[in-house]
Parts: sequence; structure tokens; C-alpha cells
Amino acid sequence: MFALGLQGSPRKKGNTGYLLSLFMDELEKSGAETDTVHVAGKNITPCRGCGYCEKNGYCVIEDDDMKKHLYSDLRRADIIVSATPVFFYSATAQLKGLIDRSQALWARRYTMKLDDPRKNSRAGFMLALGATKGANLFEGLKLTNKYFFDALGAEFRGSLVYRRIESAGDMKKCAGLEKDVKDAVKNLMAPFVNRKKVLFSCRENACRSQMAGAFAQYHAGDKMEVMTGGDEPADEINPMMAEVMAEKGIDMAFRKPSSIQESISKTPPERIITMGCDGKCPIVPGATEEIWDVDDPSGKSMDVMRHTRDEIEKRVFDLAKTL
Repeated sequence: MFALGLQGSPRKKGNTGYLLSLFMDELEKSGAETDTVHVAGKNITPCRGCGYCEKNGYCVIEDDDMKKHLYSDLRRADIIVSATPVFFYSATAQLKGLIDRSQALWARRYTMKLDDPRKNSRAGFMLALGATKGANLFEGLKLTNKYFFDALGAEFRGSLVYRRIESAGDMKKCAGLEKDVKDAVKNLMAPFVNRKKVLFSCRENACRSQMAGAFAQYHAGDKMEVMTGGDEPADEINPMMAEVMAEKGIDMAFRKPSSIQESISKTPPERIITMGCDGKCPIVPGATEEIWDVDDPSGKSMDVMRHTRDEIEKRVFDLAKTL
């Protein structure tokens, strides 16, 4: 599973960075693959409010880090941790810029009526600190994060907030901090730790394995930690596949083909389901292997693609019953 940390402070190694680092380290100790984005160091163009995403499902801005990788990182994450100091009762401008650009994801969910496959299992968590001790210090942030996570298809699973944190090093002096973090991470990870690790593979990881992975995440994300890969990964997913999945209300946007080895490099699967690897699928000691005899619909008609989609969904339902 993958946890993404969003470090919203302009100060890379300040109190917010220290708090988020503790949290992400604890997630890693608990078995998560982690990555932390220092948002202030990214090229994120502010939202233009042009409405393009609400008509087209994608942001009109094409040349910044949201387009290059942040949208796909947000979609790949099982856990998203938002960390920021309080600036005028809200997030920093840097983090708010990223949040505003999630309007494209909001539009896909609420205007285009498409569900991200992970929406039933993804978790969001807030870390925040402020210099004052006001009772309402974090209320604005909580509301912002609630709707940010909702746009991402994530449930707001809680927060850790700290008052009177102003000078350098104040976070390190906070009594009970390590216990707070350990307890929060334990609760956050609880729904994920017992999931069966399943790899779906095909030749290009552009069609059949992508459909199987998306259906498994959508219908059985509480039972399966899903990986997908191909022995000859394509440059992008099959657009016809994405179209027929959209007919079922499943959003395949921002998904990228990957190699089998890349997919299993950090998390060995317990079960491998192949749909045509040309004899190049990896041998994973202890993993159960199964072959699904599903023909490759690439290059064929939309009706063939739909038939393949429905066959794979049925097989995923049957698989989920055995876990």
C-alpha cells in the first residue's frame, strides 16, 4: 500500500516537516510504502477558475507538476496525509494551491459522475499546528481538508493538531508526541493490514489487468491490496478500455501502466492472476498463481471490450468471495 504525505509549509525542515516526518516514518514501520511531497518546491500553477475541468474532466493547465505526476500520485495513494501550519485560519498558500487544483478531481466525481476505484477504501488524515491557543484555531483547516479529501475520494479519518507551536524546535518539545503519532498511525492502518496482496498482470498493463485491478479496488478494496503490471508495459492505458469502464461509473483517469517487477518490488504479492504474460511472469516464492483465460480485446470492437470488461468484473466478484 502507498501513503502520500503533503508537506504544506514553506519551511522544508521546520516544525511541520518534523511532525510529518515522524508520521510518515511510523507509517513505513507499519508496512506502507511512503513518499513525501514538499509542496512549496513543486511547480503548481494556481487554479484559473476557468471551468474547463467541469466540462472536460481535466485541468486546462498542462505544463506543471500537477499534470506531470501529482494527480496520478494522489490517485495511487491509499492514505493521504495533509500537513500544514495555520496561516490565517487555513492552509498555507502553497498547499492551498494544490488543494484548489483538485477541482479537476471534484469535477470528475460530481459533474461527470465517475468514481475513483479506491474511493471506498482511501483514507485522509490531517496534521496541523498553530502559534496561538484559540479554541477555533483549526476549524477552518478541518473544513478545508474534509472537502479536499472528499474530492480525492478519501474518507477523513482524523487529525493531530498542536497549539502554541511557533519557534524553531517547538514541535520536538511537545509532550507525548511520539505516542500520539503511534496511536494515530495504528488506527489509520488498521483497515489495511490484513488485506490479501494480489497482483493482476497482462502483457501491456494497459487493458485487462487495469480493469481487473480497478474492479478489485472498487468492489473489494477492504479485502485486497491490489497491484497491476505488465511484462511489456505500454506508454499509456487503452483509451477504449477507459471509455467502457466509464460506462460502469469507474474512473480510470491518471492511471499509468507499469512493469510487473516495478509493481512487486516493494510488496511481494500473495496471489498472482495472469491474463497473458507471454511466459514472462515472475516467480514469487509462496505466491498462489492463477490464469484467467481472457482474450486481449485491444484493437477489437467496443462490444468485445465491453464483453471482456463484464467477464473480468464477474471473475473479480468470484475472487473476492474466496478471500
